[in-house]
Amino acid sequence: MTHLGGPGDDRASVGESARAAALEITDAVESLATLWSLAAQDATLRLSLHQLRALRTLEAAPGLNLTALAERLDIGLPTASRLCDRLEAAGLLERVLHPHKRREVQLNLTGHARRVLGDVARRRSLALAVVLEGMKPADRAALSQGLLAFLVALDEGPPGPDAQ
Repeated sequence: MTHLGGPGDDRASVGESARAAALEITDAVESLATLWSLAAQDATLRLSLHQLRALRTLEAAPGLNLTALAERLDIGLPTASRLCDRLEAAGLLERVLHPHKRREVQLNLTGHARRVLGDVARRRSLALAVVLEGMKPADRAALSQGLLAFLVALDEGPPGPDAQ
């Protein structure tokens, strides 16, 4: 279990009730991440988490160049280049010249990549649905409501230093 407040914790301003809630959900989040990862590994084409993340990024923002992809993935340019080389060799990515900038190359998903991403999404949804089926309807509704509130809070960003 992860414990907040340990060495290196720079979140001293986080309220005690938020810390308690974080500790309560940590194991569930780690279990969900494992479920998510295992479901992706059962897909027709096995991809590393980095490869999958790169494909998902390009799905959301088609036509990125290598520098923009590296920035979004928070990895170095040489690492991003090798990652794209492997994805291209697997038939999941194509590099095309930018139509207006002759020195820039755009990265686009192939149809095969889109099918693989669809397969991963279906497998993940099914794995999650199996777990959710074991929950009471009221608990599923509460979880859904809580996760939606979490997304709203995440979009709003952290409160300012004067907020309590």
